[in-house]
Amino acid sequence: MGSARVQKVHRKKQRWSDKSYKKSHLGNEWNKPLAGSSHAKGIVLELIGMEAKQPNSAIRKCARVQLVKNGCLNLIEPNGHAVGAIPGVRYKIVKFSGVSLSALYKGKKEKPRS
Repeated sequence: MGSARVQKVHRKKQRWSDKSYKKSHLGNEWNKPLAGSSHAKGIVLELIGMEAKQPNSAIRKCARVQLVKNGCLNLIEPNGHAVGAIPGVRYKIVKFSGVSLSALYKGKKEKPRS
């Protein structure tokens, strides 16, 4: 008689083994540096050269950034390189002082002087 309730409870437990369900319902994204947002503002602490992983052998320019919200990050200057090629770097710099980096590279805009 009560098999519908048993199945309902069982399904509720089994949902947590689904990776995408767990990711969207666990609430851990607030513990990450960007706290669920797509962009974040910060202050550049230092510029560093980091070596890429094998089979690439280049020194990529990276910036260590103190976020306004929370934490410190390693960011890569986006010269068209893959973010995954450098250990410890997960994010890209998109804007610099309110000017997009693609406009700076193409020469459409100049770097602000303030």
